This record gives sequence, structure tokens and C-alpha cells, in this order.
Amino acid sequence: MNATGVRGTGAAMTPARMGILVMLLGMFLFSLNDAMGKWLVATYSVGQVLLIRSAVALVILLPFLWQAGLKDIVRAERPMLQLARVVFSTAEVFCFYWAVIYLPLADVMTYWLAAPIYVAALSPFLLKEKVGPVRWAAIGIGFVGVLVALTPSGEVEPMAIVVAIIGTLAFAMMVVTGRTLRGTPDKTLVFFQLIGALLAGIVLAPFGWVSPTVPDFFLLGMLGIVAMVAHICVNRAVKLADAAVVAPFQYTLLPWAIILGWLFFGDLPRPLMLVGAAIIVTSGLVIYLRDTRAKRAATAAAPARGFGENT
Repeated sequence: MNATGVRGTGAAMTPARMGILVMLLGMFLFSLNDAMGKWLVATYSVGQVLLIRSAVALVILLPFLWQAGLKDIVRAERPMLQLARVVFSTAEVFCFYWAVIYLPLADVMTYWLAAPIYVAALSPFLLKEKVGPVRWAAIGIGFVGVLVALTPSGEVEPMAIVVAIIGTLAFAMMVVTGRTLRGTPDKTLVFFQLIGALLAGIVLAPFGWVSPTVPDFFLLGMLGIVAMVAHICVNRAVKLADAAVVAPFQYTLLPWAIILGWLFFGDLPRPLMLVGAAIIVTSGLVIYLRDTRAKRAATAAAPARGFGENT
């Protein structure tokens, strides 16, 4: 009986299920990190948050980078494109922290979840990827969802919405440039990303500097560490299970943002924001599933074409 129970438990925890659990953990950590950031930017400037967050993350990361060969990491391919990605990544994180000062966490997360829609819309022009009618329809519906979610109320700061949209566009461009740099190792991309945010923090931190208390300094440093652990969870989840299985669980960011926003800041989501978020998530899932299906079809067709050519 015990042996059967052990076998049952072992069989239940398949790599796919483990991948889902690790992805869920990563999304929770990202949400917790975002809530900590919103809490801290109420007292400290965005530049100060970027400076301390990036410096601590680099201190933790440098020994691993050194072991992997720092010279090879610094000498990366296509330096101008790397620079463009760093600019986009720095703008994205700056805009996020600036937006959450004035907007509820769930609202900002909803705008950021629209980034895959922008990526899908840009991919035919910047990546020369084919987009069929179903995906174009999903992109159009996704933009409708963005417009619904953007419907302002009397309590919303319009400039914060503008900054949030700029941030989501920067995030989309960071993803697009990242796809173009597929040959660059993840550690190299993370290193340059942290360097960009650190430099932005060095420039901006002196404006409105507030000496942090010891607990707050610890939390500021934890922003970088928690984000790195979350990234590790996502990468591990994709290795444990197929991306098509685990990737849809990224949308659990939204319920966590609603829960944490309500618990820590007393924010209740606007009804129109929830409607827009539902449309955006549905559109994003359709785009992702169509993209996954197209990639599988291309992978399955490749050997067949090769066999036909050989015979």
C-alpha cells in the first residue's frame, strides 16, 4: 500500500507539472517584486530604486559571470543592437516604477500584459515573420482590450497612463530585439540589462535622494535578487516542460497584482479595467497558441522536406 502510494505520488509529479509549479512560483515572485517596488517608490525616487536594485543584483551575479568568462560576455555579438535592447529595457523598468507611483498595480500589470500583442503586430515588419488572418484578428481584438482598459476614471492620472503605454512599447521592443539576438546567451543579456539600469540610476539617483533606512535598503536590494530568482524559475520551468504548457501561466501575474494591490494598497480594480484585461489575456493566449502551432507545424514539416529532397 505504501509502495503504491509512493509510486502514485512519483507519477503525479511529472516534469510538466513541476514546470507549471515552478512557473507559478516565478510569476508570484515577479508580482511580489512589483508590489515591493510600488511600496518603495512611494518614498524613494525611481532613480534611487534603479541604482540600489541593479547594484545589489550585479554584486550577486558577478561571481557567476566571472566563472562563465566575463570577457566573452562583454564581447557580445551585434553591439549596436545590444545597445538598443539595453535602452529599451532601461526605459521599460523606469516607466514601470514611475507608473506604479500613480496607478494601481493591477492597472499597470494589465498594460504590461498587452506587450505580446504589440510584439505580434510588429513582428511582420521588424522580424519578417508571417502573421495569418486569425492572429491579425486577435491583435485587433487585443488593441480593443487595451482601449477598454485605458478608459480613464476621475481618479486616474493621465500622464501615468502615457508613461505606462511608453513602458509597454519599450518592453515589446526589448522582446523583439531579444528575438533578433537569439544567439546571445541569457547571462549576457541580463548583464547588459543590469548595467543599463545601473547607469540610469547613477544619473537619476542624486535628484531627490532620500537616505534609506536599514530595512528599506534591504528591500531595495531584494528587488534585484527576487527578480533574478523569478527569471531563474521561468527559465527552469521552460526546461522542465514544453513552453506551450507553462507559458500561459504567465497571466497569473494579473490576479496576483489584484490581490497584492488590494492587500497592501487598498486598490480595487475598475470594472472596465477588468473587462479590458480579460480581452487582452484572451487575445494574448490566442496569439501565443497560434504561434506555437505554427512553429510545431514548421518543425514537423522540416524533416519531411529534407527526406523528399534526399530521395
